[in-house]
Amino acid sequence: MTLNKAMMAVMLSLAGSAACAAGGSTTVDFSNGNEGWYGLEAADGNGGSGIDTSMGHGAPALRTVIENFGISFGTTTNTAFLGDYSAKGPVTLGLDIKANEIKYFNQDVARDVVVELRDYGNTPAGMPYSSVWYKLGTIDATQDWQHLSVTIADPTATGLPAGWGGYGSTDDGAGPKLPDGRSFADVLASVDEVVFGTFVPGYMYGFTNFDVAVDNISVTAVPEPSTYAMMIGGLGLIGWMRRRQQSRAVPGSGSLAA
Repeated sequence: MTLNKAMMAVMLSLAGSAACAAGGSTTVDFSNGNEGWYGLEAADGNGGSGIDTSMGHGAPALRTVIENFGISFGTTTNTAFLGDYSAKGPVTLGLDIKANEIKYFNQDVARDVVVELRDYGNTPAGMPYSSVWYKLGTIDATQDWQHLSVTIADPTATGLPAGWGGYGSTDDGAGPKLPDGRSFADVLASVDEVVFGTFVPGYMYGFTNFDVAVDNISVTAVPEPSTYAMMIGGLGLIGWMRRRQQSRAVPGSGSLAA
């Protein structure tokens, strides 16, 4: 095998192994339509959501203009964002978001943005679903486009990681929490809907005027440290092969031994 062929074989092997370990990435930039993502619609027909080609962050955006308690952008059909998160390994969820207007009684206000992963298959009594959620940051009309994201380092963790909350039970009156017998890993093993929005579980707001757009909604599997070690080891192997072949070169021939 020649040096170039050997190097190519190793590099392809590394790329394939890394892809398997990383699990891939999906970004919805709305240049191909909604791709399964929805925005909140007004029940009375006054306001709603749609793709806006004039204000995307590098592409069209999904924009909601509405008066409501809050806004949300979610998917129940884009399979890249759904299913068993334990099979994805460490994973990052993110989006670009911009508020043109958030006004409460005609006063500019800020709102928290959360990401919520919902499981409808294990519905607690009297509750629509169980979920886990994380506060990504805040938005207001003074900010330009910003990128918000969170990395789930261990989707198989039983306890809620730092910063995460649960929803599905309020039995003790202390606010929303996961139902008894349900863990962080249980919910992430069966995600039926992913939602980004301003509805923070356990909190209520009055009617607010929203004009908010989102873009580049993404889910990215994060390579394990062992993946990086494998890649570094492979690069070391390539370097060793190059040195070995060079040491076997025939002086003055201008070629390498087979």
